[in-house]
Formats: sequence, C-alpha cells, structure tokens
Amino acid sequence: MKGSVGIVMLVHTALDRAEQVARHWAKGGCPVVIHVDTNVRKPVFDKFRQRLSDCPDVQFSNRHRCEWGTWGLVAASQDAAEMLLARYPDVRHVYLSSGSCLPLRPVAELTAYLADRPRTDFIESATTADVPWTVGGLDAERFTLHFPFSWRRHRYLFDRFVEVQRALRFKRRIPAGLVPHMGSQWWCLTRQTLTAILQDPERPTYDRYFRRVWIPDESYFQTLARQYSTNIESRSLTLSKFDFQGKPHIFYDDHLQLLRRSDCFVARKIWPHADRLYSAFLSDAPSVGSQQEPNPGKIDRIFAKAVDRRTRGRPGLYMQSRFPNRGWENGVTAGKYSVFQGFADLFEDFEGWLSRATGAQVHGRLFAPNRAEFANGQTVLNGALSDNPKLRDANPKAFLTNLIWNTRGERQCFQHRPGDTPKIMWHMARDPNAQISVITGAWAVPLFKSNADFADLRARAARLQKLESKMLDELHSPEVKARLRIWTMAEFIESPMEPLQVIIDEIGQKSLRRLAEAPRLEDLTGFGQFLQNLKNQGMHPYLMGDFPVDPLPFHGGDAPRKPYLVQK
Repeated sequence: MKGSVGIVMLVHTALDRAEQVARHWAKGGCPVVIHVDTNVRKPVFDKFRQRLSDCPDVQFSNRHRCEWGTWGLVAASQDAAEMLLARYPDVRHVYLSSGSCLPLRPVAELTAYLADRPRTDFIESATTADVPWTVGGLDAERFTLHFPFSWRRHRYLFDRFVEVQRALRFKRRIPAGLVPHMGSQWWCLTRQTLTAILQDPERPTYDRYFRRVWIPDESYFQTLARQYSTNIESRSLTLSKFDFQGKPHIFYDDHLQLLRRSDCFVARKIWPHADRLYSAFLSDAPSVGSQQEPNPGKIDRIFAKAVDRRTRGRPGLYMQSRFPNRGWENGVTAGKYSVFQGFADLFEDFEGWLSRATGAQVHGRLFAPNRAEFANGQTVLNGALSDNPKLRDANPKAFLTNLIWNTRGERQCFQHRPGDTPKIMWHMARDPNAQISVITGAWAVPLFKSNADFADLRARAARLQKLESKMLDELHSPEVKARLRIWTMAEFIESPMEPLQVIIDEIGQKSLRRLAEAPRLEDLTGFGQFLQNLKNQGMHPYLMGDFPVDPLPFHGGDAPRKPYLVQK
C-alpha cells in the first residue's frame, strides 16, 4: 500500500507548518506535490524549497496566483495533480489539502481506508437546487454570469457588473452535457477519475467556461467528477466547518479532544500557532489501528451551539459579533425590571414603600440630569457601575443593560421623569422585560409645592408637558414591546389602591396578597386651582386629565372602588 495515496498541498502562508505536515505525509509513504502561491516572495519560496530538498518524495509544481473565488486555485490543483500522477505511477488516490490542513489519524489508516475502496471518489458534489449552504447571494447565477472582477479586491465593480447582467437578462451558455455541481474544494479522487478529467479532449472548453465561474474551485472538479466517476461518495474526508457567514472555523489547541472525537483523517483550518495540535497529531506514537468511519456529525451539535451562541448569545449580554447590529441582541436586557414615572411625585417616600411592599431593589431616578440615583444613596453599584452622569449618558442603553445584567436575580425598580436622559425611554419601550407605569401630569406636583415664581413655573410646566407628550408618542408606537400601564393623574387618584395592587402583583417578588400598607399621597389641597392658574396664564395642562379645581384629599387606606366627588 506504500505510495498508493498522493498528496497535493496548496500553500500560501505559515510555510514552517506546511513543511512539518509535508514531512509527515512523506514519512508515512505518501508522495507530496506542493503548490506555493506566487504572492509568496521568491526568496521566501526558495528558502522553503531548500529546506525540503532532503525529502525526495516532496516536489514543487508550477506556481500560480491564487486569489479566493478565482481560477488560480483550480489551475494550481490541475498542475500539481498532473505532476503527481506523472511522477508516481503507483498512486491510486490523490488527496487535495491546504497548508493549514492537519492529519488527525496515522497516515497508514488513511492508506488502508482508501485501499479498501479502490474505485471510490470522495468529493462533495451536489446541484445548486440541493444545497442550502451557499452564502453570498449567488447559487445558480455563479454558473450563468461572467465574473471578471475580484469579489475581495473590487467588490464595487463585482456587484455592479452582476447588476448589469441581471438587468440585461444575460446568461452564459453552459457546455453541453454539463450539470453544474458544487461542494467542498477538499477532495480525494481516484487516478482513473482524475486522469479522465485532466486528459479530456473537451478540457479547453471546460477550462474556458469555468474561468469565469464564481468560486470555480468549489465547482470544477465537483461537476466534472460526475462525468467520469463510477462511484462517488458525496462527502469530503477533510473536516471543515463553516460559520453562519460562510467563513471557516479555525481550530485551536483547546479543540484537541474535539478533533479526535471526529474520527476524520484531516482537518482544516488549523491555527499556525496551535503547538499542542501539531505536536499531538504529527507525533510518532504507534497507531492503535482504528477502523472508525470518519464522522464529523459527532461534533455538529457543538458547532451548532457555538453558532447559536455567536449569533444569539445570552439575553441581555452583548458581544462583539452582535453589538453593532440592532435586533441581534437576543433580548435588550437580562431580566425583568420596573420603571415608574409620576409615582415619586405623587406619593411621599414612594421608593421606601415600594421596597417594603415588594422586596425589590428600588432606585431613585437612574437617569436624572445630575447623577444616577442608586438605591440607599450608593455611588457605585454592582459591576463598578458609576453614578457619574457623563459616563451614563455616553451610552445610556449600555448603562441600563449593565445594571440589569450585574444585578441578575434581584428585581430592579427605578423612577423616571420628563427631562431625564431622553434616549433611554425608546430602548426601554422596545424591551419585553420592561414594566413601565406612568401617571401623566404628575410632574406638576413638585412645581405646585415649590412656591417659586409663577412665570418660571409656567415655563417649566410647558417644557415638562412637551417632553412627556413626546415620550407618550414613543410609548404608543407599534414597535413597543414593554408592558405598559398609563393613567392620567386625575384617573389615578380617583382610586389609587387598585392600580397599585396590580403593579405589585406583576412585580411578583412576594406572595400575592392584599396590600397591608398604602403609600401616603402628597397634600394636593389647592392643586386644582394651581392648574387653573396655569390655564389662565395661557398654558393648557392637559396631561393631568380632567382635574377638578378643589378635589377631596386622599389619605391612603382602602378607598371605595367608585369614590364620589362632593363639591360645596
């Protein structure tokens, strides 16, 4: 079986690792032909070639410029394969690999495996209609359009030329008898099939056609093998995993046990500095003679989980791959929280009462202009979250996300007011974890009690009403996902215990029961006349609802479900 398998290596970087692997193949009895990309400078290439000059079974083929998605990779494979077949007549299978590929099992096991299957070609080959994994928006069109421009170096020209061809409804003629197939470029073909492809009288026609196919290294041999092979196993013997963007996974030292579990003969792409992997798989340890069939499916679940973690992650935890993309966050925050607007203005010591009633951590106005008012006057919260307003307002969404993530397991409640950091309300509104309760117009109570100059009060009231009105428009957007409860001030104080009970029940920190303690309502005597004075001065305070000039004061406790207002 010695010499029955030949290796073609396409190399463009990490030449020291390619040398190690080439020596390993040659030591195992496999002749090797190496193609080195012309992008590698000649002095570097000459030095690489000189280092391998002591290995007679390691040869070098003519060099081509190999750019991803272009014909150079196919031309390199053709020349190297022709050289291998011509110089080593005993070779029965040719295995195509790259400089970043690493043998995972002893060479003798691969040789024995292929010797038992002398007429089987291992090449992934499927029509465009049968594969769901083409990434880049082009499947059947890669065979019917021209692609003279590099996708990587001239992306603009590439895209515009595709658009022009689509607009003109241009279609290339596929050579007669060919049915385009696609698959992994890492194949293992029998001498019979490979020589039939390389010596086909129609090869000039096929080469001319595939020169303008996009990513021809994934379709040239995959298509032509169907013309000549008598027995195709539509799979690659090389373990090669791709992420959701079509980029190959890179294997590192901590993937050692994972690669062993796959039972595959070769894996790519290996990180050049993975010393542990190269040491483990290129060692001279005796083989145990494994007869296991290569089964990359054993580790598919782990890769699927990795893709899911990369694309979705954990709710409320952002990472580099998802952070710039709106809608990729898999939940704006990590847990449920409650936002109250107007309650601290309407009730005395509302924060203390809410903390006692729910057992949650209750903050003040986290987005107040002067500072983040953390619970109990703290200046730094879990995770070194500062109360500095400049740090907070540099990225208010990240501030909220960090707050909820760092306090997982404890319900967070905080107050909000018109005039607080404006951008944060929209983020909270589209967060399903948010419970937002608003008493509109309650901001007027602190103005009423301030006893300031009335002209200033009128201007401040107009500004706050404008801000709250804009906020309410955001909360009524169809994109809102938060749980909303909105009352006018007049509506709320008519029967406050019922909505308070509903809010406490939704927070659900303690067992459901009737409230034993009611928050104390601010003294609103004269508040109705205050609103009337604003009206008389030309400012219409409509967000409070239909508020009477002289309402009866509310003193807490269990109020009747439908109280009546008595006017004298």
